[in-house]
Amino acid sequence: MRNTALATLSLFAVATLSWAPAWAQPAEAPDPFAAFIQSFKAEALANGISAEIYDREMATVKKRPVVKERNANQPEFVRPIWSYLDSAVSERRVADGKMNMAAKDDVLNSVAAQYDVDASIITAIWGLESAYGAIQGDHDVLSALATLAYDGRRQKYGRQQLLGALKIIDNGYATRAQLKGSWAGAMGQTQFIPTTYLSYAVDADEDGRRDLWSNHQDVFASTANYLSRSGFDGGTPWGFEVILPADFDYADASLGTRKPVALWASLGVMPVGPSFSDRANLDADASIIVPAGAGGPAFMVFQNFRAILRYNNATSYALGVGMLSDVLAGGTNSLKNGWPIDDRPLTRAERKALQQALADKGFNPGPVDGIVGAGTKRALRAWQRSVELPADGYASAKVLERLLEG
Repeated sequence: MRNTALATLSLFAVATLSWAPAWAQPAEAPDPFAAFIQSFKAEALANGISAEIYDREMATVKKRPVVKERNANQPEFVRPIWSYLDSAVSERRVADGKMNMAAKDDVLNSVAAQYDVDASIITAIWGLESAYGAIQGDHDVLSALATLAYDGRRQKYGRQQLLGALKIIDNGYATRAQLKGSWAGAMGQTQFIPTTYLSYAVDADEDGRRDLWSNHQDVFASTANYLSRSGFDGGTPWGFEVILPADFDYADASLGTRKPVALWASLGVMPVGPSFSDRANLDADASIIVPAGAGGPAFMVFQNFRAILRYNNATSYALGVGMLSDVLAGGTNSLKNGWPIDDRPLTRAERKALQQALADKGFNPGPVDGIVGAGTKRALRAWQRSVELPADGYASAKVLERLLEG
């Protein structure tokens, strides 16, 4: 009898909960991402986006876990520059580049002449950014950028680029369906982020759209326009390998140091291959860089190298574009001085240990954050001078070992 009573009471409790009024039900937790989408509307409208476009497009935006994961990912190992260049100028990429360059010869040469940008440079960027259009990314750009704008370390970037993507749609330059790209919002065959698209993309065939996904006229003209407006000068070199004298002051090996080619020559710098006068204006300003320190190759680079850096501010990328371009134009990418492949890059923990050791010895590297920036390089150069090492500022495992010796 007691069991029957308990069973009846339990059924009554379930029925009571099932028929409880709406106000008595537990409140559903608000979705923070949805709240962000709603709050961002005011910023979008203040930047000229129409309410109709915002409501229509942002209603289907989704938070992408893969974007959040990649944004937060800090790889423990830095890819060595020689490994990157092996991929950038691989036999496959060169062969595909020559084939695609020949297939688009008319369009490339027309664009090159119009913007004064070498066809081989345009092709090299095309190859590194999307494997000549084969790999453009399939992420919904609005969703990717909204995820970045919502939280994480690149919120400012995400908000700026999300506004840019909405402007592209609002202005009728491309449709939402076209806006496919990388997890970070780079789009098309030469991977423009939205703000770069708005500033530099070109409607070369005047069909009313700036199509960087399938229209090669627009792709090549937009890429050349970006380089041209970044100071690229066709027919002049991006750079080339040089040999440094034994007494070279590695403090001068920096993009921040510019000297006329003739002055570098007077200091004992020698070109690998043809003479300076056969390759460049002797009055042109140039910089010397040693991407792997004194133990690796040295390069003399010019304004065109800096223009490529505007596209992607990484020395490895600019070297990859330049060296691939040389091969596509009929030259070679072989180097007289090889890379120090036996000296591995530092892990993030080791980079922090290097910074801490510099600080402990009285050389101020700035924050101990594992990022080898200008402050760390400056401190490292100062320590290297103090122990009579080449002051190249290159953080490697061998340098760390010597630094920790005392």
